[in-house]
Amino acid sequence: MVGQGWRTDVAPAETSRGPGAVPAQSGRAVRPGREAAGGEPPAVRDLRRRAGRSPHRLVFAAGDVVVLSGLPGSGKSTLLRRAAGARGIDSQDARDRWERRMPGCLPYWSYRPLVRAAHYGRLWRALRSGAGVVVHDCGTHSWVRALLARAARRRRSALHLLLLDVAPGAALAGQAERGRKVSVYAFARHRRAVAGLIRNAERARLPAGCGSVVLLDREAAAVLRRIGFGAAV
Repeated sequence: MVGQGWRTDVAPAETSRGPGAVPAQSGRAVRPGREAAGGEPPAVRDLRRRAGRSPHRLVFAAGDVVVLSGLPGSGKSTLLRRAAGARGIDSQDARDRWERRMPGCLPYWSYRPLVRAAHYGRLWRALRSGAGVVVHDCGTHSWVRALLARAARRRRSALHLLLLDVAPGAALAGQAERGRKVSVYAFARHRRAVAGLIRNAERARLPAGCGSVVLLDREAAAVLRRIGFGAAV
């Protein structure tokens, strides 16, 4: 399965030329791995600005690794819980578990190393299992994607990037709604990192080790109901 790109049972592949290409039919599944009509699988699929015409399912090859990135408050955790289920690895889950154990007066930074250790421990176990996995990543740590790409190569699978493109104002509103805001400095760092990923994807420049990118906006993410692997639909 190494090196295979997009396959689709919906329509001829849409490349990085933008959302004006052949639309996917609502309710059908997009499958990475099957070659497009021209023989070469596209590296980027842009599902933004396609209200009512976005796929409800993304199905990747068995054993692939999918990284879900976007701004804090953009809806990554919500999408992961809804569409990935047990296949989703979210650092927020580890943080929530530790917060329930700790006294309310204890600041998060004091036990943050424990949260990180718990998150990466669970991720490592999932990667060792060989099963397909969807990983929540803030987008600011390129070294995390590099490690995931290496892990995918070792088990002869591919790394894919699922990228949420949400306006900063909407992301800030999402943070306020969940009652957990990041600092101004941290949010600015996230904005730069995510904007760079989106800009490069629009130019068909993929992060190192990444075989493909899916671009989603809020509307496309809202209708996505399943992220599966292999024959899962």
